[in-house]
Amino acid sequence: MLETFPRTWERVGASWSRLTTDTPSIDIDGVPAQRDARLDMFRGLALVMIFVNHVPGTIYENFTSRNFGFSDAAEAFVFMSGLAAGLAYSPRFRTGSLWLATTRVWARARQLYFVHLAITFLSLAIFATAALWFGQHEVLTRNNIPRLFVEPLATLIGLPLMTHQLGYLNILPLYIILLLATPLLLYVGLKRPVPVLGASVALWAVAGQFRLNLPNYPNAGGWFFNPLSWQLLFITGLLCGAAMKQGRRFIPRTSLLFALSLAWLVLALFWVKLPVIASAGMAMLGALNKAGLPFYITWFDKTFLALPRLSHALALFYVMASIGAIRHFAQTAWAAPLRLLGRHGLAVFGFGTVVSMILQALKSALLPDPLIDGILLATGLALQLGLAWLLTRGAELAKARTAPAL
Repeated sequence: MLETFPRTWERVGASWSRLTTDTPSIDIDGVPAQRDARLDMFRGLALVMIFVNHVPGTIYENFTSRNFGFSDAAEAFVFMSGLAAGLAYSPRFRTGSLWLATTRVWARARQLYFVHLAITFLSLAIFATAALWFGQHEVLTRNNIPRLFVEPLATLIGLPLMTHQLGYLNILPLYIILLLATPLLLYVGLKRPVPVLGASVALWAVAGQFRLNLPNYPNAGGWFFNPLSWQLLFITGLLCGAAMKQGRRFIPRTSLLFALSLAWLVLALFWVKLPVIASAGMAMLGALNKAGLPFYITWFDKTFLALPRLSHALALFYVMASIGAIRHFAQTAWAAPLRLLGRHGLAVFGFGTVVSMILQALKSALLPDPLIDGILLATGLALQLGLAWLLTRGAELAKARTAPAL
């Protein structure tokens, strides 16, 4: 029986592969696209890890990428969003109307905004239901919800302004801001990509040095994902995607850069897994900080995308893009479920976020249990995969109806 499982999965995967390969489905950037399968596979994988991490308190969190290095799925999501935007939107900025190209990007930002509002208020409704009907009042004390009861009017203003963001619902506001800036970035970046990247690095450094951030309201402080810092990952992906669309590489492939990137990934793995390495590394960073280097160089701050996180993420992306076997695997039936999730990234992300909030509410009434947690997570992932399959199947049927008769 065990021997037949791989063959059965290959047949199921082949069916999914046919759907995700033969049908120009709508991707997260809202355009029909046939592109590098690695993008869909890795974005699907990032969505899976984001979903698992958004249901905290399970042992399965220990197997997501954040446990094997300094960065996590958020960095991957932002970089691949920039990569996909470069692939999707750069052609019109090269040859088409600048205004039409701009409105196309901003239309996508508008769509993301309404998705963000929808999942925000659905999440509030989920937690209110858990408290009102099931007596799980503690859910109202988490995820940045209490401010709604302390300052209800101000919070109701902050929610649509995106200056008040619920916990685990921070990444779409970042993406929206970055998409609003994308037309200017592409217009200049297609002509002067290196200066644009240099300006992006400078902005990241200035934001960290002076702790610049977009403001929260009514809470004090700034955004959890600071757009002034995280723009560096997005812009790097954007420029790489624009180059890929022309069959080029923005970052050259060299043996030295690959070796350095791989060495950094291995060191980071040892750092997070071996206490002796971590102790030595922290002592080194502490000494550098005392010597005058700022926190965004010597620490692991997520809001300002500190250098250890940033460099680890970029090294990981470079190594993954340089290994030919990964390109081959991404095209196989085994990777088809991840490709399927990745091709419908926005729908899957929005739906998965709502499901994760439901699971958070459920877990507040349950004791931690690996079996129950596994069933809940597997059910949530199966529902997301089912949604992606339905969307792909719908696109296939729509294509068949509009195809000219022979």
